[in-house]
Amino acid sequence: MYAKRQQWISPEEYLEMERQAETRNEYWNGQVRAKPSANRAHNLIVVNLLCHLSDQLKDKACEVYASAMRVKVSSSNWYVYPDLAVACDDPQFEDLHEDTLLNPTVMVDVISKSNEILDHGTRFVHYRLLPSLTDYVVIFEDAAAIEVYSRQPDEKWLLSFYEGMDVVATLSAIGCDLVLAEVYDMIQ
Repeated sequence: MYAKRQQWISPEEYLEMERQAETRNEYWNGQVRAKPSANRAHNLIVVNLLCHLSDQLKDKACEVYASAMRVKVSSSNWYVYPDLAVACDDPQFEDLHEDTLLNPTVMVDVISKSNEILDHGTRFVHYRLLPSLTDYVVIFEDAAAIEVYSRQPDEKWLLSFYEGMDVVATLSAIGCDLVLAEVYDMIQ
C-alpha cells in the first residue's frame, strides 16, 4: 500500500495549523511531518543538557530554548524543532508570536537509531545554511558520544568527536563545556 501524498501547503498555512495543533509538526518545503515522540533516555538527555547549558549561560547574553521552540531555516523553507537551541545577543523571531526563532547560535539534536539518518545528515545540510549558527551538536542516545560541528572562519565546518563518560565536549562559540557524565546522568 502506498502512502497518500500530502497536498502542498504554504508556510503561512503551516504556522496557522501548527499554532493550534496539540502535537508538534515540522514543515519541509510544503510538506508537514509529525515530530516523533521521544523515549525516556532522549528526554533525560535533553533535560540534563538544558540544565547544564542554562547554568553556564546565566551570566551571558544567551537564551536556551527547549524542544518546543521552532526554528526557521529561511533559505530552504524549513521549520524544525531541534531538541535544544541557543540564541545569543539578540534573538530574532519570525513574528510577534515569538515561537519561531530565526537566528540560533547553537542547535542540538539527540539521535537514536530510528532518526539517525535524518538528524545526522539531512538536518545538518539545512542547518548549516543558517548564517547565525556556529555549532551543531549531535548527541547519541544509545552511547556516551557527542559530535560537535563548528563553523570555521572560512565557512567550512570542523567535526570534533567526544566519546566516554570522562570526556568534556567544548562549545567555544558560547563558552560552554558539556561534561558527558552530566549529559548522560541517569542514562548509563
